[in-house]
Amino acid sequence: MNRVTINEQVSITQLGFKKNLSAYPRRMEYKGAVYNFIDAGLSCLVRSGEQMAQIITLSDGQSFYRLRSDNHGGNWTLLNIFQ
Repeated sequence: MNRVTINEQVSITQLGFKKNLSAYPRRMEYKGAVYNFIDAGLSCLVRSGEQMAQIITLSDGQSFYRLRSDNHGGNWTLLNIFQ
């Protein structure tokens, strides 16, 4: 599996909700392409001092995408694509 490092901000255009009502990305737009994710993926919270971020790994059925949220719901960064 090849890893491509991106580290660019993306637009999340649709959110889904887990059973505990926590939100996760369902659709992402990056460089004019739309990616639809098939499940809630794996996630963890990372804390550095006063700042907290959520790291989540999602799949569209072909590749895996690792995203980071600022944990305020507005800014998402595409960290890596695994193909």
